[in-house]
Amino acid sequence: GIRASLDSSGSRIHGNRMDNTCGEDQDGISVAGFEVPRSPDASYNNPYPGNEDEARDPPLVPPHLQHTLLSFPAVSTRDTSSSTLPLPQNVILNHLYIENRESPRSVVALGITHRFRSKYVTVVLYKPIQRRGTSSNNSS
Repeated sequence: GIRASLDSSGSRIHGNRMDNTCGEDQDGISVAGFEVPRSPDASYNNPYPGNEDEARDPPLVPPHLQHTLLSFPAVSTRDTSSSTLPLPQNVILNHLYIENRESPRSVVALGITHRFRSKYVTVVLYKPIQRRGTSSNNSS
């Protein structure tokens, strides 16, 4: 119900008294139609994958993804110093590719090709590969 009390200045304060019937233990409370169904503990298992899953080779790359612009040698034209590449297939646009060369290699190349209307832009990033066992900080 409503109760009245006085504050420190003598003014009357009205307030509602609310009972906390829920408390902190709300496990026993249920609302009709919202009961949680019971399920057996055995349904909450998550088995580890077997060794046969780890022993399989990864799936093969589809053949049309083998022909990225990184796998074609650049062809120089006679009248300019620029190089040209064949037009890329639509399936390789907007994907990041890594150059796949045999070891030993000193750099790795990452490439991506975008199309804007009838123009194609290929960006290639070359990054040196640090050999294992060597450090870039040579202290004297």
